[in-house]
Amino acid sequence: MMLLENKKIAIIGLGYVGLPLAIEFSRYFPVFGFDIDKCRVKELNEGVDKTQEADLDRLNEVLTLAKKTNFERGLVCSNDLNDLNNANIFIVTVPTPIDKYNSPDLNPLLKASEMLGSVLKKGDWVIYESTVYPGCTEEECVPVLEKISGLSFNKDFYCGYSPERINPGDKIHTLTNTMKITSGSTPEVALQIDELYKTIIKAGTHLAPSMKVAEAGKAIENAQRDVNISFVNELALIFDRIGIDTNDVLDAAGTKYNFLKYKPGFVGGHCISVDPYYLAHKATMLGYHPQVILSGRRVNDMVAPFVANKVIKLMIHKGLSIKKSRILILGITFKENCPDIRNTKVVDMYKELLEFGSDVDIYDPWADNSEVKREYGINILEKIDEGVNYNSIIVAVGHSSFQRFDFRRYKEKGAVIFDTKAILARELVDGRL
Repeated sequence: MMLLENKKIAIIGLGYVGLPLAIEFSRYFPVFGFDIDKCRVKELNEGVDKTQEADLDRLNEVLTLAKKTNFERGLVCSNDLNDLNNANIFIVTVPTPIDKYNSPDLNPLLKASEMLGSVLKKGDWVIYESTVYPGCTEEECVPVLEKISGLSFNKDFYCGYSPERINPGDKIHTLTNTMKITSGSTPEVALQIDELYKTIIKAGTHLAPSMKVAEAGKAIENAQRDVNISFVNELALIFDRIGIDTNDVLDAAGTKYNFLKYKPGFVGGHCISVDPYYLAHKATMLGYHPQVILSGRRVNDMVAPFVANKVIKLMIHKGLSIKKSRILILGITFKENCPDIRNTKVVDMYKELLEFGSDVDIYDPWADNSEVKREYGINILEKIDEGVNYNSIIVAVGHSSFQRFDFRRYKEKGAVIFDTKAILARELVDGRL
């Protein structure tokens, strides 16, 4: 079994999860950062990070460190599979999305496992950080590793699972100051994997008793948050019919010491809106049809069309024509002050508004316009044309810069202002979620 001081690490996938991990580990060890996207690798080697998750000073520091130390430490980014032959610990951080039927899409994970199987050697470790359902690592990934490599699990090579806890755009709860769950396929390997992560995680680690427990721990983190948000989203639907403001109700209830003050809103992104389906998938495989988890998902998916219909009703009440009306949506990323557009529910609202015959524009200073076009087929504005008299403006994402937008000018001309994030002064808005 491999000694920790001899480790050379390869991070597979240099996105929101993999890049911060590669930077931190490479301050202490030689790290190969691998990604199949040639443009991404080129940008990183030039010290550019479009995700805006990396500390660019640290990125350049570890890139330089690899050259200064003859790669005894530091980071080398590559899309050449041959570079992985020198690694003996592989950490997989590829996406685990869902398909159009809300079923787990394991293709990126299995392709990464196939690739690693071709370079796997005796004594190597493969640690998965991608979110999966309990049992997935041993039931889906390990057989692929064994088949391609010809090696035996827990005899020739070992596995671990340490779920990522990256929160895009969050500069407070970062990789190093958020406690990390660790696990391994044998008790001995689990301890060494735990020690490995302790070198970079200042907040400490939690060694789970098995990989399945670690996988389940990750799955319920986001399922719990999804269910809690679905509760307040359902309240918003109810209070809209009653005619009272949801945020006023939450402020009142929040005066109780043990009230959990979740806010209503869109639930998108790579975790909260996806992970519950992985847990539900595993439960269904075992003959149990989950009730609470899936009902929460259904409620949260109702919010985008609800907001679209609410805005249309407000426009009608103001006597505005709907067909060919001009509507401006502010924000398309899945959360505030972050460029991540994965699984954003703003797109669902946009499509619903189009069905009413409105002309809808989207503006988001954080989003990459070309990425939005590639992922969703939508051309968003480079800048707002102040000559356009919008009939409605919807704050869909709470970017800080939107608070400086001149909403009053449009409101004075009769436009509907709808605030889904409750970030604007009450006198400015006609409705909020």
